[in-house]
Amino acid sequence: MNNPAQDNGVAWRISTRSGGGDCVEVAFIEDAVAFRHSRRPDGEVIRYTIPEWDAFIAGVKAGEFDDLVSRQ
Repeated sequence: MNNPAQDNGVAWRISTRSGGGDCVEVAFIEDAVAFRHSRRPDGEVIRYTIPEWDAFIAGVKAGEFDDLVSRQ
């Protein structure tokens, strides 16, 4: 399958807290926010609309996902 994230020189970002590579990368592609696994840069890219991304970030900031944080 053609992966537009690889074809168009997209600037992928990864958290500075990733600490070793088993992470999620994120990029803005056209009118969407795209995600991929850092260990599979040629693999599947999942896209979310800007409103979906905004809603998720608002939920994170409001603490709605705090129970999902690793407690290692």
